[in-house]
Parts: sequence; C-alpha cells; structure tokens
Amino acid sequence: RGSSLRSFGVRLSPAFLHLEVAKMMAARGKLIAIIGDEDTCVGFLLGGIGEINKQRQPNFKVVDKNTSVSEIEECFKNFVKRGDVDIILINQNIAEMIRHVIDSHTVSIPAVLEIPSKDQPYDPNKDSILRRAKGL
Repeated sequence: RGSSLRSFGVRLSPAFLHLEVAKMMAARGKLIAIIGDEDTCVGFLLGGIGEINKQRQPNFKVVDKNTSVSEIEECFKNFVKRGDVDIILINQNIAEMIRHVIDSHTVSIPAVLEIPSKDQPYDPNKDSILRRAKGL
C-alpha cells in the first residue's frame, strides 16, 4: 500500500482540487464544460472555467425554465463532439431530463459528472455513470 496525503493528515479542499484539475487540463489545452442552472454556471464561471473557442462556442449552457429538452440534448452532444472538452459537469436534475442521451455516452472522455444544484441535492442512486463505474 502506497502512502497518500490523507494518511499524513493532509486534507485537500474541493476548491483546491478543482483548481489543480483545471490547471492540468489547461496545460493540455482541455476544458471543463458545464450544463446547469444559472447559479451553478455563474459559480463555475467566477471560478474561471468560462471559455469561448475559435468557433465562438462557449463551454457552458445555462438552463432555465424556458430551455427545451432538445436544446439540452443538442448542447450535451456538441460538448461530447468537441475535442477541447475533457469533462462535462451537469446538474443532476438536468441530467434526468436527458438520461437516455447520457446513458448512451459510453466513452471515458469527456467524462460526465453529475453534480447537485442549489435546489436539488445529489442522489447517487440516480447517477447512471456512477452505477456503471461501480459495476466495473
């Protein structure tokens, strides 16, 4: 068993880990994309993940009550096709709206991570990617 930082009593904050992952991806020219409610997107944009590529495509999609399911599906599919996106973050309640599309995503990159929203806590039982990973 190798030693880990945790075995030395070191605790890394989520903000620190997010920053380190973002730095590693930026060094490789890769992005985090986000599909979420306004509060979630603004939080990540303030954290510095907002980008627009040469084709003027942003790496985020704000979903509100007027956003159609087909718009969300199209956005997700576009993020999957982009070569500059390594991770797609999506609010779990929004992921539920396009579950059939997420379930059909079987490649590891871009990785799809379901996250909670301000109004909806994370439910690991609804996360199909997590269930698939546990089955490996």
